[in-house]
Amino acid sequence: MTILITGARGKVGRAVLDRLHTGGLPIRAASAKPAELTVPAGVETAELVLDRPETFAAALDGVRQVFLYPNPAGIDAFTAAARAEGVEHVVLLSSSSVLAPDAETDPLASHSLRVERALTASGLPGTFLRPDAFASNALAWAHPIGHGLPVQLAYPDAHITPVHPEDIADIAVEALTGTALRGRAVTLTGAQSLTFREQLAILSEVLGRDITVETITHAEAEQQMGRFMPAPMVGSLLALWAAASAGPAAIADTAESLLGTPARSFRQWATENAAAFTVPKE
Repeated sequence: MTILITGARGKVGRAVLDRLHTGGLPIRAASAKPAELTVPAGVETAELVLDRPETFAAALDGVRQVFLYPNPAGIDAFTAAARAEGVEHVVLLSSSSVLAPDAETDPLASHSLRVERALTASGLPGTFLRPDAFASNALAWAHPIGHGLPVQLAYPDAHITPVHPEDIADIAVEALTGTALRGRAVTLTGAQSLTFREQLAILSEVLGRDITVETITHAEAEQQMGRFMPAPMVGSLLALWAAASAGPAAIADTAESLLGTPARSFRQWATENAAAFTVPKE
């Protein structure tokens, strides 16, 4: 009755792995580079590459549940192999972006949407976790904040509901070990709508130093972000943030509504990760 954890090097995947291991459940961590995984003693590892079907059998042997990161490459072959190996349930870390009207063509949303549709078509019972923006996305500001530079944003007043990655992990574990979430698609948010400017104000308070917010043009943001990600993805994000500047973001399912435990706040995340915004002294 092994649980297969894909994306075991990711923040959420590793947190899910650790929780299940602490609970004494049999788990297997999968990665395209299993030799690079660092897992607790007694946790199995396996190679799994979705566009290499020859890796499926060993990874899925004896597996009854899968925690799956969304990767459309080879997903149809993977779901077929999972069914053949007796997998009974898949918990997918999807994205709230799949709910957008243009999800089929949007480069961010389509990635997760294709996986959701493949799982649905396969007949495998599944739970789709659709988190909104991660609180940890704020790490994109670590360099300017750490070096005392202004944080430049095209849409500083865009509203989002940042969700703490640990809340996502808690909900994923509940989906894997309980029955209340089985077969559901849940949109996950934090408990508070915050603008980027408000998030930076919280970081400023936590760090005890001023953070300057500088508004730049859409074109300037395109140029800056284009150094690190493909142009279609940049366009998708900027369009999302432009629309989000209209008003507060909606609160959906949270750790409170799904688990009965208070949702972790952005301030809590900022406090836990304050060191990431400070450049070590030489």
